[in-house]
Amino acid sequence: MQKTAILLGATGLTGSLVLEQLISDKNYVTIKVFSRKPSGVSHPKVKEYIGDLFKLDVFKEDMTGDEVYICIGTTKKKTPDHELYRKIDLGIPTQVAEICKANGVSTLAVVSAIGANANSAVPYNKIKGEMENAVIKVNIAQTYILRPSFIAGNRKEHRTGEKIGVAIFKFLRFLIPEKYRAVDASDIATKMIELCNSNIPSKIIESNDI
Repeated sequence: MQKTAILLGATGLTGSLVLEQLISDKNYVTIKVFSRKPSGVSHPKVKEYIGDLFKLDVFKEDMTGDEVYICIGTTKKKTPDHELYRKIDLGIPTQVAEICKANGVSTLAVVSAIGANANSAVPYNKIKGEMENAVIKVNIAQTYILRPSFIAGNRKEHRTGEKIGVAIFKFLRFLIPEKYRAVDASDIATKMIELCNSNIPSKIIESNDI
């Protein structure tokens, strides 16, 4: 198989691991990375498209391939402005899905979050739920939504609160229901690629199944 993958979020923890695994996978000959800044990865398989992700129409002609991996996301601390937060966590994934659908991309995998629910009173969960609904509505043939709990791994940025939370979750792992246990980012990346190379119908994958 000589496949082309589209990737958004390659500079983040999960996205960087998806990129790493796609490079190592012999099924992929080209990996198109769309980002606002370079990933820092140099490899013959990797083609980078750098620009404003709020203006994705600029990339429309280049956003072609077999699969799209969406690992875009922010935090309230990094993006306190609610409207900007929505544009990143809801707007970008939705528009990417729409462009990929128009370009004939048949498979999509996106990272959401545990508790995602468009009717939630929790803003983070509500936006993730709205994102899921919007992506599903686009109706790409194989759509996989992953809902991890705390994501563990070595991040480039310093997130003290999150690191403490993950540490506590790991320490008290035996007391925590499986669904709510921390998930290694590498496992999320592996699951996304595994799903995109399967023939199973579209589905939502809860944290304990990652």
